[in-house]
Amino acid sequence: MNIIIVGGGKKIHFLTKSFVSKGYNVTIVNDDYDYCIKLDRMHDANIVYGDGTKPFILEDAGIAYCHMIIALTPKDPDNLVICQIAERMYDVKKTFSIVNDPQNIEIFKKLGIDTVISTSDIISALIEQRVTIDDINNLVPIEEGKISIMEVEINSDNPIIGKVLSDIKLPEESIVGCIIRRNTAVIPRGNTKINESDKLIILSLPEIQSEVLKVIRGRID
Repeated sequence: MNIIIVGGGKKIHFLTKSFVSKGYNVTIVNDDYDYCIKLDRMHDANIVYGDGTKPFILEDAGIAYCHMIIALTPKDPDNLVICQIAERMYDVKKTFSIVNDPQNIEIFKKLGIDTVISTSDIISALIEQRVTIDDINNLVPIEEGKISIMEVEINSDNPIIGKVLSDIKLPEESIVGCIIRRNTAVIPRGNTKINESDKLIILSLPEIQSEVLKVIRGRID
């Protein structure tokens, strides 16, 4: 696979090492000449000096034979232009961009960018995954927060202990996808009984998490 990465920073180094180790051909485009020299010394990749928003620079980088382009510049408009040029002018099938402003995600997607990731959303998600609130942890957003996964540990004072899953009236927009029981994963059925110290892996819409917790814990803190 031929991959072009436009931009710089630590993300470039990590991605380049990862892709090269998998046998992919990597070309990095950057508009800082001294930085390009540094990249050339550090990586077994093709380095192109120039502005990645210019078609002739992307042609020098081999855009005609590119399978995927990754735009990682600090400017959202530049990332959008890079991906649009690759897709519309050179028929690149996979376009990937970061956005620094989460509000630009929908705009990028509507304009045809395959994969758009917000750096601030990633940081927020990582923090949430590490935060423990009482008996709730690992709050993980999926699809830009449209769906959440939370892990809830069942304590002795929870009213659902001893009940089978079919008798627990969770909101319709939620489901118990898995139960972690003594380090073993259990795929629950309607007749699965909830025990103390079970960890319920629950998928739900973000806006009904409080309702889910109220059913499980019998209270909202």
